[in-house]
Amino acid sequence: MYLATTGRRPDAPPRPPGVGRRVPGTVIALGAVSLVTDVSSEMVTAVLPLYLVLGLGLSPLQFGFLDGLFNGATALVRLLGGRLADRGGGRHRTVAGVGYLLSALSRLGLLLAGGAAGGIAAALAADRLGKGVRTAPRDALISLSAPPEALGRAFGVHRAMDTTGALLGPLVAFAVLWATADAYDAVFVVSFAVGLLGVLVLVLYVPAGTGKPAGTGMPAGTGMPAGAAAPAVAPEPAVAPEPTRRKPGALRDPVFRRVVTAAALLGAATIGDSFLYLLLQRGLDLPPLLFPLLPLGAAACYLLLAVPVGRIADRTGRRAPFLCGHGALLAAYLTLTAPPVWPAAVLTLVLLGVFYAATDGVLMALAGPVLPPEGRAGGLAVLQTGQALARLVGAAGFGAAWTWWGPRPALAAAAVALAAALAAAWRILPTEEVA
Repeated sequence: MYLATTGRRPDAPPRPPGVGRRVPGTVIALGAVSLVTDVSSEMVTAVLPLYLVLGLGLSPLQFGFLDGLFNGATALVRLLGGRLADRGGGRHRTVAGVGYLLSALSRLGLLLAGGAAGGIAAALAADRLGKGVRTAPRDALISLSAPPEALGRAFGVHRAMDTTGALLGPLVAFAVLWATADAYDAVFVVSFAVGLLGVLVLVLYVPAGTGKPAGTGMPAGTGMPAGAAAPAVAPEPAVAPEPTRRKPGALRDPVFRRVVTAAALLGAATIGDSFLYLLLQRGLDLPPLLFPLLPLGAAACYLLLAVPVGRIADRTGRRAPFLCGHGALLAAYLTLTAPPVWPAAVLTLVLLGVFYAATDGVLMALAGPVLPPEGRAGGLAVLQTGQALARLVGAAGFGAAWTWWGPRPALAAAAVALAAALAAAWRILPTEEVA
């Protein structure tokens, strides 16, 4: 079989000049939805570790278990979201919309919880469930809307827009806290309103079907505006026909199994961004007001690199950038073991941004062409579930190690684990062509 990670299938007919070079409208619309939604979610994410650890007094072990538990719940729901999206000819937008709405409503749960542990847990669970439901259908829409040889760029554009929201969210949270004298409730109210706006953008601008940009009647990837004359040569469909010999179950494909295994191994050695930010805050003795600004460095780097790295992955293959991204994360862990100084903190945030730029969308672009179109959302959900469940283990394990050994020994152990996982993934991940 052929793993389309570097270009078109050898037997595919030539594409007419200019066709498929523009980012499909569906990808842009989904990027706008993610941008607005990430402003909402990152407002809460930026203040949540501080709120739970410093405000409510949770220990690092309790926080790590809570974060890992809810990420695990997200993972399991992704399977359901992917399965529902693939049924009935593709319900990707509907399923994704339910997920976005559930996450927006979770902000009201945080507001009404009033510091009660049970209410906070329920609100966080609702947010993670919403994220779990929407992620696979959204990524499947992107994968089905762009030609295989441009998937890295398409996911890069989407992730860049998504990260713009992640960049703006902490700034909005910082402004709200500054204007309201550290009133967390005000952050939750603004986050809820912005989340509803994201749902509205999805309904208005993302088409209900798959494979066509919003507002056009052309197949995805043609780049033709509505009302434009048809090209002299009929464009090839955005997604090339899949080989008929593929087996229906995603995990029955040996290539896909290897991708899932490598992603899970690396996920188990990932400790979570919240811990990194807490380590930076404690090491530099930052005041609580400045804590929401820490994610901005990583988000800015991710925003700048997402599209260029995606284009590089399309040209050179997606395996190497994915592994190099985890190498950057390993360098971030090692940097944090050094004495806490501002240059080391800035370098840590830059390396974290490089990690996300080289792994998040690149992994979806790597796995997408392996899966048949009618089962792509479900297959991507399996991949995301395996990775998220592995990160549950990593978050809980690091929280326990921090509580028992202290932050620096725990971080050194995490670096060793990531180095071992990286070496294993280098051998497991498939090359660009697999017989």
